[in-house]
Amino acid sequence: MKNVMMILFIGFLGITLNAQDTKAKIDFKTEVIDYGEISKGSDGIRQFEFTNTGNAPLIISRVYSSCGCTIPKKPEDPIAPGATGVIEVKYDTKRVGPIRKTITVYSNAEESTKAIKIKGTVLDDTKSVLEKKN
Repeated sequence: MKNVMMILFIGFLGITLNAQDTKAKIDFKTEVIDYGEISKGSDGIRQFEFTNTGNAPLIISRVYSSCGCTIPKKPEDPIAPGATGVIEVKYDTKRVGPIRKTITVYSNAEESTKAIKIKGTVLDDTKSVLEKKN
């Protein structure tokens, strides 16, 4: 009876350890997107490309921006192991000045929260035109 219990325990332990090895992993192509200097009112949409380098489906449950001026959009479907996906970010380029925003990605990956960032400067075209005339 002891041998049967020992075999069952070792089998259960092996299954448990194997299940823990199955994890999604999110690897971004870049964790910072630099808009550079862009004109007021220009296209504020950028994309963060990533790959699931884990061995389980990646589920992005939420993406959250540090500011209402930045709207992130997550993939709705799970990302299979080895597959790529995109998180789209739209910045309101009607706001003139520097861009320094953080988008937090929540998922079932090994690293369950990941911070990605956008940066740059939105220029006021009227000021640029006046500076060039002077």
